Amino acid sequence: MEEKDFDIAPPLRSLRNLVNGIHLLPEEEWAKFSSIWKPYTAKRKEVITLQGDVENYLYFVIEGVQRVYYYDEHNREATLVFTYAPSFGGVLDSMMLQQPSRYEFETLTPSKFLRAPVQQLFGLMSESHELESIIRQGLSAALSGVLERLVEIQCFSSEEKFKKLLHRSPHILQLVPHKYLANYLGIDPTNFSKLINKIKI
Repeated sequence: MEEKDFDIAPPLRSLRNLVNGIHLLPEEEWAKFSSIWKPYTAKRKEVITLQGDVENYLYFVIEGVQRVYYYDEHNREATLVFTYAPSFGGVLDSMMLQQPSRYEFETLTPSKFLRAPVQQLFGLMSESHELESIIRQGLSAALSGVLERLVEIQCFSSEEKFKKLLHRSPHILQLVPHKYLANYLGIDPTNFSKLINKIKI
């Protein structure tokens, strides 16, 4: 994984569209915010953030698919979230709390990003009410998604979880290898394959 130059003008436009969809950022604030983002690339199956490390960057996905996942000494593994363009990535709780990460951030395919150093991001947030509001609203939406997923995990059947996933992200079967989707849903891979064949997509 490395910082690598590529034309960042198109991804910066995508980033601005995403940001303005949350909260309209004035031109002067956008100029400051956009200046802290740098290009970054990673190969397939690279761990960008290690368990135990502090997340020092906020990522904006340009290309590829990534996941945040948990694992432990008993070889238990849980895929917590997938990221793909255009969305933010990284281990958000570690980033915001500046504490060692309990999870890993890994690419599933070759990936391109813009990334912003968290200390520069925090500095801009302290200066700009608009930017602080954008980050707060983004984190609130992420929390809402986590709570919704907890309900699905605890209350829904395998088929209901599968249908909910397809309703939320209809294209995800083409983006993410099915073994990771099965892990994300907590479904045995064989049963996941049966659901694909059973449910009309």
